Amino acid sequence: MIQMQPTNPYRAKQARAKQAWAKWGWWALPGLGLAVLVGWLVLPPTGSVAPGRHYDVSQRGREFRPGLLDIQRGDVVRVVNDDADLPHHAYVASERFKFDSGDQEPGHDVDIPFTLAGTFSVLCGIHPKMRLTVHVH
Repeated sequence: MIQMQPTNPYRAKQARAKQAWAKWGWWALPGLGLAVLVGWLVLPPTGSVAPGRHYDVSQRGREFRPGLLDIQRGDVVRVVNDDADLPHHAYVASERFKFDSGDQEPGHDVDIPFTLAGTFSVLCGIHPKMRLTVHVH
């Protein structure tokens, strides 16, 4: 008996899939799932950084507290406006990394995810003497 090849590309793909299942059967499915899981755990998707630690920084009295942080790539710095009556505006302006919180009213916070290694200055757009230095390893 001569088996005719389907002319529709979609049907050809279906035929190849049926042949593969006939050859390998259902027993290969758990192994495939395990291989995908291990690959995902060992090699995260390109461009992503594993979630890191969170560090809280206070904005009070026209200064960042603390004023210096050593963190790892993927860590997040939460900048909290703890002043009772002063707004703040945290930003990072480097060639490699940019961030702008916009105006932060008292009691509001913003998260800055540091996904690149380097040394960055977090400044306040309202109070020019405020500076937080973040070393990202």
